[in-house]
This record gives sequence, structure tokens and C-alpha cells, in this order.
Amino acid sequence: MEKAMKPVYGGQAVVEGVMFAGRRHSVTAIRRKDKSIEFFHVPRQTNPTLATLKKIPFIRGIIAILEASANGAKHFQFASERYDLDPNEDNIQNEAKKESSRLSIVLSVAVVGILSFLFGKFLFTMIPAFLANFTKPIFPSKMAQIFVEGAFKLLLLLLYIYFISLTPLVRRVFQYHGAEHKVINAFENGVPLTVEHVQQQSRLHYRCGSSFILFTVIVSVFVYMFVPVDPLWVRIVNRLALIPVVLGISFEVLQFTNRLRNVPVLRWLGYPGLWLQLLTTKEPTDDQVEVAIASFQQLLRLEEQEATKVAR
Repeated sequence: MEKAMKPVYGGQAVVEGVMFAGRRHSVTAIRRKDKSIEFFHVPRQTNPTLATLKKIPFIRGIIAILEASANGAKHFQFASERYDLDPNEDNIQNEAKKESSRLSIVLSVAVVGILSFLFGKFLFTMIPAFLANFTKPIFPSKMAQIFVEGAFKLLLLLLYIYFISLTPLVRRVFQYHGAEHKVINAFENGVPLTVEHVQQQSRLHYRCGSSFILFTVIVSVFVYMFVPVDPLWVRIVNRLALIPVVLGISFEVLQFTNRLRNVPVLRWLGYPGLWLQLLTTKEPTDDQVEVAIASFQQLLRLEEQEATKVAR
């Protein structure tokens, strides 16, 4: 019961660091070139309309995804700009210059983050549809076309993840992704947030965005059964129109499997997402886990301070 009452936190790996988000704040910690840890903090703004929409099943998932894309883009931008700079080159003039245009930068990065997510989703939806259409002489039936399209989508996803993971930078991001999961697992399991204890935790987590991406592939197969696949232009139009539907249902499936993860017979429902995380996470080093712990503890401090203010 005590574990169930704990607040839910999300996270994201960034370049040489980890971002964690709570109800009122999001914090990133990165490792600088001099081995120091630098923090980036963004208060989470409350919008009454969005808060209402996030209470509606199937719609709340779309809002949460767009918010996460916008917020994650801000933190990824910070990490990308700061991690490789020599701390000795930091100066007050540069900081003041950045501060003067911080609002416009944050807004533009948030918009780019959302557009990047939508564009990526567009490509991963459209390319499999075109490829499957070319196989119609071999797989002419509607059901066969839907399954072939799903297979192409899954193959494209796996190949994309595999090839980007071969680059040193992305591999390190995947290690920080593993560190993020270990910290969340340690917190949810009531384990002390020390490097030694956190390293003993799994690098996989049911609530991961990687699982969500895989669920969109699986859910789309079932959703597409209710719409035509011919002619090609109709197929393209309905695939685009159904993107919000697939996202909304996939989010609910992700939440559902997370609630069942401690039920012995039903926990396997989340296993496909966990298997994909074997590609999107890597075992982190102690230094990387240290950064993830610092980020999470900083978030906990800010959330506690905010809760104290509200209580007063």
C-alpha cells in the first residue's frame, strides 16, 4: 500500500545526463567536461484547459505526449549546448545574453519538439503503408495487408533503433536511459538512492516511452481493421487521420500494463515493451548513475519545497 501511494515521476535521457519530471517541476542534471554536475530547472506551468483534458481517457494520452515532447525538447537543448563546453569559458556576459532571450528560446524549442515528434510519427506511419501496398500482388487480402504493414512498421522501428545505437553519442544516451530507469525503480521499490543500490535495479521499466512506441505498432494493427486499405490514397488519408486515435489508445494500454505489472499472470502483457527496451537502454556506468541520482534528488527537493509552500 505504501508503494502504491508514492507519486509517479517520469524521466528522459539527454546528452550526458538525465531529466526527471514531477507534478510541478522538471530537472535535468548533466556531466560537464570538468566532471562537475550542472542542473537545469523548468517549472511546469498549469493550464486549466489542459488539466481538464488530461482527465479524459484516450484524450489525456495525446496531451501528455505533446507536453512531454515540448518539455523534453527544452531539456535536450540545454544538455546539447552545455555538456561539451569548457566550464572555464562560462562568463556572466554570455549568461546574461542567454537570459534575455530565454523565453523566446524555450518557446521555439518546445514547438520544434512537438513538430519533430509529429514528423517522426508521420514518417513511421506513411512509409510502412507505401511499402505494404507494393506487396499487394503477394498479399492481396485486407487482413494480410494490415499485418504486412504492421510488420514493416516494426522492422523499420527496430532497424532505426539498432543503427542509431551504433553511434557513440546515442549509445551513451541509451546508457543514461538505463540509469534513469534504475533510479525510478529504486525509488518505487523503496531502495536507498545510492550508486551501489541503484545499480542493482533493472534498467527496464513498464512505463517507458519505448514501450509506448511499440504499443502504437501493435494497436495500429487492430485499429486499421476497421478502415479500408484501398485505394492507396484512402489508405494514406485514414492512416493520418487515425494517428491521434492510435496514440490515445496506446497510452491507455501503457497505463493498463503498468497497473498489472505485479499481477503474476497478466504482467506478461507489458513484456513486448520491455523487450524493446533491451535495445533502447544500456547498462550505465557508476558515474552516469550518479548524475541520474543527482537529478532525481534535486527534483524531489524542489517538489517538497513547492508542497510546503502550498501547505502554508
